[in-house]
Amino acid sequence: MNENNWKPKWNKEQIKTLLVEQFQSFLKCPNGIEREKLADLKSYFSSPQVVIITGLRRVGKSTLLAQFAHTMDEGLFYYLNFDDERFLGFASEDFNDLLQVMIEVFGERNLMFLDEIQNVPGWERFVRRMSDAGMKFYVTGSNASLLSQELGTRLTGRYIPVELYPFSFREYLKFKGIEGLEENILTTRENARLQRLLTTYLMDGGIPEPLKYPDIPLRQTLYEDILYRDIASRHHIEDVRSLKELVFYLMSNVAHTISYNKLKEQLHLGSVNTIKSYIDYLETSWLMFAINLYDYSVKRQQIAPKKIYAIDTGLSSAVSFSSSPNTGWLMENVVFLELKRRVSEVYYYMTPSRKEVDFYAPSRHLLIQVSTNLENPQTYERETSALFEAMETLKNTSGIILTDGGSSEVEQADRTIQIRNLGRWLLGG
Repeated sequence: MNENNWKPKWNKEQIKTLLVEQFQSFLKCPNGIEREKLADLKSYFSSPQVVIITGLRRVGKSTLLAQFAHTMDEGLFYYLNFDDERFLGFASEDFNDLLQVMIEVFGERNLMFLDEIQNVPGWERFVRRMSDAGMKFYVTGSNASLLSQELGTRLTGRYIPVELYPFSFREYLKFKGIEGLEENILTTRENARLQRLLTTYLMDGGIPEPLKYPDIPLRQTLYEDILYRDIASRHHIEDVRSLKELVFYLMSNVAHTISYNKLKEQLHLGSVNTIKSYIDYLETSWLMFAINLYDYSVKRQQIAPKKIYAIDTGLSSAVSFSSSPNTGWLMENVVFLELKRRVSEVYYYMTPSRKEVDFYAPSRHLLIQVSTNLENPQTYERETSALFEAMETLKNTSGIILTDGGSSEVEQADRTIQIRNLGRWLLGG
């Protein structure tokens, strides 16, 4: 038996009990609101590839898996949850023995759900072997390194990534039981209601459990779990104080540009490599994102300042410092998250005259500015001039400004800027 000695801790009857308890608990998992990613899981069912669902802790990966399972007969699949403490010490070599017990308990099945798989080192070897033998896998994990280059090498051409984010604004409204605001034409009262709900969404974010239990400080608990369990413990960080200072600073400055050198000097956090490693850890734990400046030169992209965004505005608001809610930065963060749901790559852009455009999605030639409102003439001039210059440089014919106001258009030569209400844009309208 393997060195970690998992199996000797349990006799066969105890393992059978574990499997049955997990399976029954999974079947009873509440469906919640239907997640938009459920359609993707269904569409990938007939393909032979391993479907890997990744995302932040408590973002709803297991619920999404249960929603998918509830669309089929329970006699078709196996289910294993490796976040169960009874699997402590389990390693990839134990899979064969476990599979034999599963066959004894449930019979032979060709579909397997593996929940929180990042807790099993080397799991992908078993999955690849069994996938080659004809078994279909749906796998969840809370670590973005599941989609790393190393995994890509071991499962080359054999997996499909599904990234699950906190509730979108559309899902948030469903969670609140609100319907009809996605219509193209709304009354004045409905528009006002939409704006109030958007303001609440900016502050609350979209992580399901804190929304369900607003009187319990679940965001702070989640934040500490990620900080200590997913980052400090996993990466053997002894100077946790420095890590906390960096994360607190970044969470308090979402939608701002950052420089590794300036962060090192400002926070006195060792070397630039330390800063870079810490931010990489934040990204692999799904806590934060750092996006690049768009440039045709990859080298200039790498050395330019990054822009930082949080996985959830509610989480950011709960653990950061702000003397008052900064609606503009929260709006920009929400737009970033929505773009991550819609496109593969997101950058910020700097025009030749050093005017910044908040977002550029090259796959759709999409340029976006975010502004709370455009009533101030200076703000209007700053946002529109940056977009028009970017459009000219990148040969785009259109751009978008997202605000909390109404819709209109601005034209210059053969180029058009659409001014859109953020709430309506988030709903896809």
